[in-house]
Amino acid sequence: MSVARILASKGKAVHTIALHRTLLEAARSLGEKRIGALVVTGADGEVLGILSERDIVRALVAGIGALDDAVSKHMTADVVMCRPQTSLHELMEQMTIGRFRHVPVLEGEHLAGLVSIGDAVKLRLAEMEAESQAMRDYIATA
Repeated sequence: MSVARILASKGKAVHTIALHRTLLEAARSLGEKRIGALVVTGADGEVLGILSERDIVRALVAGIGALDDAVSKHMTADVVMCRPQTSLHELMEQMTIGRFRHVPVLEGEHLAGLVSIGDAVKLRLAEMEAESQAMRDYIATA
């Protein structure tokens, strides 16, 4: 199983935000779209960072005034990314070790999707159920 399988089932839509937008705008976007992270992109679509709900909460520790700050001040700039051919196992291992929940997917040099730990777990559970059913079917016919 690979990241491409996740994208095939959930789609390749990615919600993005520009560096100069405020944390308040980002928070509104996350809430309206009911998502947990926005990919921060440049004018050419280049991935410059990622901003998650956690980043916003950390910023708010300094005070409510942080909502007027630019996204660039609080985003994670060192973004771990993957490719469509990245295995599910490798993806989940990266997320677990890095303690992050969202990974942008690059195809060539272009943003091709965003996968969450929820997406990965959902696919892994489906994979385990299929393996279990295959084993039950094998035993029943033996």
